[in-house]
Amino acid sequence: MKKFIVLYHAPADAMNQTANTSPEEQAKGMELWMDWAKKCGDKLVDLGAPLSNGQQLTPDGKSKSSNKNVAGYSILQAENMDEAKTLLKGHPHLGWNAECSIEVYETMALPGM
Repeated sequence: MKKFIVLYHAPADAMNQTANTSPEEQAKGMELWMDWAKKCGDKLVDLGAPLSNGQQLTPDGKSKSSNKNVAGYSILQAENMDEAKTLLKGHPHLGWNAECSIEVYETMALPGM
């Protein structure tokens, strides 16, 4: 099995919208995520977590706020990219806001490992 890193992108207004929802609304949203996690079964290695305050670091030692709108991550395992994409079909993140998107990357073996 191969591992895949899933990155969830969301615009700042969607993140602010979630921060201002009631605990009951947040729980309802999490139910959708838990349903997706159950669908994935043991192919979901790490449900992940929300991310915030991203920083972009440069070779000269400086940093600035990231503008990538990365809102969270998960880690999947699958036979190939097609299976990983199938596991992500109907993902609740894509129904959250029209500007939300998901990126999925296959991890590569480290040379010599």
